[in-house]
Formats: sequence, structure tokens, C-alpha cells
Amino acid sequence: MTEAPAEGRARRSEVDRALKVLMVTPRYLPEIGGVERHVHEVATRIAAGGEAEVTVLTTVRDGRAGVQREGDVEVRRVPAHPRGRDWLFAPGIVGEIAKGGWDVVHVQSYHTLVAPIAMATAARRRIPYLVTFHGGGHSQRVRNQARRGQRALLRPLLARAVALVALAPFEIEEYSAELRIGAERFALIPNGVELPLPAPASAHNGRHQTGHPLIASVGRLERYKGHHRVIAAFPHVLEAEPEARLWVAGSGPYEAQLRRLAADLGIADAVEISAVAADDRAEMARRLSQVDLVVLLSDFETHPIAALETISLGRPLLVASGSGLGELAQRGLARAIDPELAPRAAAEAILRELRDPLSRAAVALPTWDECAAALLALYRRAAGRSR
Repeated sequence: MTEAPAEGRARRSEVDRALKVLMVTPRYLPEIGGVERHVHEVATRIAAGGEAEVTVLTTVRDGRAGVQREGDVEVRRVPAHPRGRDWLFAPGIVGEIAKGGWDVVHVQSYHTLVAPIAMATAARRRIPYLVTFHGGGHSQRVRNQARRGQRALLRPLLARAVALVALAPFEIEEYSAELRIGAERFALIPNGVELPLPAPASAHNGRHQTGHPLIASVGRLERYKGHHRVIAAFPHVLEAEPEARLWVAGSGPYEAQLRRLAADLGIADAVEISAVAADDRAEMARRLSQVDLVVLLSDFETHPIAALETISLGRPLLVASGSGLGELAQRGLARAIDPELAPRAAAEAILRELRDPLSRAAVALPTWDECAAALLALYRRAAGRSR
């Protein structure tokens, strides 16, 4: 039977229409963190391409809920409770998903109450959804210990997702077996890295611009990020390199404790704790390019953006063994140590890396454009518009 002209035009119009994509994330810029950075980078690129209208749905705990337009991306913020905790119970997510007419919902990270609310609502509304795990860690041991149980509780909702997105290979291996969900249901889409190249005047000249070694520990100021381990080792570094300086690059709730630790160890004058604005990538590139060594001793990372940016700028990298950091070491992109080493032993590893940094072969790192393109392809497939 020949298709009626009006019906054919309507069908073509539906196919040609830009996808309506909702990215649901617990937190978003200007808050600092890997998930926040990831969502910003992919949302802005996908929206700029014109094939999808992208809305970011996130939470706010200080009462400043509302809607903003940030370039091509609409950002909607709904209240989360309780204010002083990171559980992020945000019932407003239900209404935002229900009224939006979305073609696909992308849930970014599973750690808070945002994820089950978003997945359950999408499932009830029969909206295709996918989930990126963003493994990550937590500063409270009990929360880390509860992660496996949390994933088990979420399994029925995770099993209904059209795709489960992993940032690193180990996530597919571990979560597929643990959740009893076939590996073919997972898509490996790593974080990208695209720091702007620093100006030639800012380029590294062998040692920090003062002539003294500069070491950096980069990441949100949470206990699980391991900044305290680098600070604890630093007095022993100073015994061998009295003019060395440490930059703890980040902001967050653990700042006061880190400053107190540096003061108690008598090294406050050698330690700078400061953050670069989340949207100032040029300044981050400039400062990171002047570092002699980046040390990341986090309890757990999936596919750490700070490590990728360090590698992209050619700076030496010393990481904790295990999780996504250990995978980078296995690929020859960093050297790894046990994060639980005693401070003096950690300092010895830092000094060795300062004096004899790992020689890395040229490596093609994933880009944010590639990450965004891979996600857009998943969205098309989820919405039945594969090309």
C-alpha cells in the first residue's frame, strides 16, 4: 500500500526533528568534580551540533532552584534534601521528567537518590534511558562499603536501561558479573581530554618557574581523594628538596582539615591550597603545565580527568595502584604506588619520580568530541533513530 503523503511528511518530520535529551546529574557546574566536568563537556558539544536539544537537570541545596540558559544548553535545578548531606533526595525530578517530552534520559552517576528517582520515573513514563556509572569514591568508609549493595538494589532499574555506559574497561568486567547483566549491554565511552595549549611563555622549562620543584595533588577536596597522603609525605620530600612546593588544586569540604594537617606538620608555608575556576580551562592548562609532578593518591577513581589532563600536557604522573588510576599505570602512562604507603616511603617514591620521571610513548588520548559523538549515537539508537 502506498503511504499517504501527509503520513509520510509527518514521519519524515519526526525523524528529522532534533532529539530531546535530558541529562540528569546530582551536581553541575560551577561545582567542581569529574561528573560535573563530564556532563558540561558532552552536553555543550551535543547541543552545539544541532542534532539534539540538551537539557541538564540537576539539584541545588541552597534554595536557588530555577531554569538558566547556558549557551545551547538549558540547565534546570530542583531542590534537594537534606541540605547538609549528599543524599540528594530531589522529588522535583519526577515532574521535570514527566512534563518534558524527552526522547531519551541519560542518568549520570548512580551514587545518590537522584539516580533511582530518575530511572524509575523514566521507566514509568516509558522513556528510554541510559546510565553512566561514574564509579568514584566517598570520604565515608561506610558509604564506600555500601556501594556494592547500592548497585544490587538498583539492579532492576539498571537492567531496564537501554545501555549502561562505562568510562573504563574494569567497570564492564566488574559490574557485568556483579549485576548479572551481559557485557554486550555496556558501552565503553571514556572521558575526553582537551585542555587548551598554554602560551609559550608559560611552558615548563625543566623545573617550576622559580627554579624549585613544584608538585601538585589535583581534585575535589574530599578525604577519599588522598590529598592528605601527599601532605603527610611532604615533610620528608622537603628533607631532600628544601625548596619544593606543593599545590593542592581543588576546593571542597575537606579544605579546613588539609590546612590544619599542613600547619600541624609545620609545612604550611610550602603548601598552597587553591582552586582554578571550573570554567577557566586556559588557566588550568597554564598552571598544570608548570608542575614538575602530579601525584594522585585517591582511594578510587574510574577514569580521572585530572590524570588525563596531566598526561596531555606531558607532565609526570604518580598514581595510586588500583581502579582507573592503576589502569593508566598498566598502560605505561603513569607510575603507581600503594596509596597506603607510610609517609616516608611515599616521599621516596615522589622523589624518585621527580628525579627520574617515567618516559611515556606518544599516546592518542580520547577527546571530548569523540565522547560526545559516541553518546549521541547511543541516544539515536535509544530513540529508534540509528543511522
